[in-house]
Amino acid sequence: MIDFPYLEDLCIRTDSKIIMLVVDGLGGLPHPDTGKSELETARTPNLDALAGRSVCGLTTPVLPGITPGSGPGHMALFGYDPVKFLVGRGVLEALGIGLELGPNTVAARGNFCTVDGEGKLTDRRAGRIKTVESAPLVELLDTIDIPGVSVEVHPVQDYRFVLVLRGDGLSANIPDTDPQVVGGPPRTAVAAELTSERTARFANAFIDAARGLLGSRDRANMVLLRGFSTEPEWPEFGRSYNLNPAAIAAYPMYRGLARLAGMKIIPTGADFDAELKTLADSYSDHDYFFLHYKPADGAGEDGDFDAKVARLEELDARIPAVIDMNSDVLVVAGDHSTPAIMEAHSWHPVPLMINSRLSRGQGSDAFDERACRLGALGAIPATNLMLLALAHAGKLAKFGA
Repeated sequence: MIDFPYLEDLCIRTDSKIIMLVVDGLGGLPHPDTGKSELETARTPNLDALAGRSVCGLTTPVLPGITPGSGPGHMALFGYDPVKFLVGRGVLEALGIGLELGPNTVAARGNFCTVDGEGKLTDRRAGRIKTVESAPLVELLDTIDIPGVSVEVHPVQDYRFVLVLRGDGLSANIPDTDPQVVGGPPRTAVAAELTSERTARFANAFIDAARGLLGSRDRANMVLLRGFSTEPEWPEFGRSYNLNPAAIAAYPMYRGLARLAGMKIIPTGADFDAELKTLADSYSDHDYFFLHYKPADGAGEDGDFDAKVARLEELDARIPAVIDMNSDVLVVAGDHSTPAIMEAHSWHPVPLMINSRLSRGQGSDAFDERACRLGALGAIPATNLMLLALAHAGKLAKFGA
């Protein structure tokens, strides 16, 4: 883990390179009609062959039974204890689009959503509207003026935006207004402690104003706020592990995670093919790359089993391009499981493989939940992954005499 007290003495700078491919929402559960998970159903010859040359296992992002958000799931893979190093999604989205936050600032992730005539949620993501539709709505929300606080509304991507409040006496201890289910009304912003009451009043004033501006629309006629947060100060990833790290991610939130960890953010395009080109173009400049693949998670959250299978197969077709980079260590991991049958993130362990010259002879028959459960790594906390990746790359010295 990144706060291991002897880490600075153990980490060695070498020429070896590590690629960590994080497949968002990688893990799944068996379909009731077939008894096979999305990974087991998908045709993934490249991932399966790579698993045969790799050491495999499962990771637990937080603790058994605890369902992680994407933030905790990724930070665990980077070696940050997600219970100790916890930050709300608002900060991650804000940093991901390049905003500067600093003191006296609270950020919240916003979703456009759809409510019916009675104010009950019918779609928490407003049909996943695209940026071309949401951008004008963000501009409209950015006109909201609330006495006593500076209000900024910034577009993120598709149905997502960031609300930034700047002013004195702000505190971020406010639960989400997103109830995570449809059929009832959005929640009111409620202060979890006295110091957050001022911020909660501002948040509710913003929500009321947004309702007035959007209420005449058929969809995207309301907003949900999640992840109220302030910017923390954490150990720097590159300095802690003696690496020169870079992040390649099309989605802003994941750039925010990497920026919070102190990685260099390499600009890229809007899809995984663009990310692969960016990886090839910048490969000589860094010794660690965080590479993000998003589509599997969205399909799982939509409850579309077949779509998640298709997204995994599309990833598999691109695995040779990652292998062709000839990194010394290639890690394929997931931040959490998103079983389509649950239509949500889950607590289930996530498949993992580490490929290096030291992994030969330890491989598994396939890259899926059942095969990885029998792998040589067994089931490990996700926070241990970075140490294993460094060890496989020859970047850890001996501990003790």
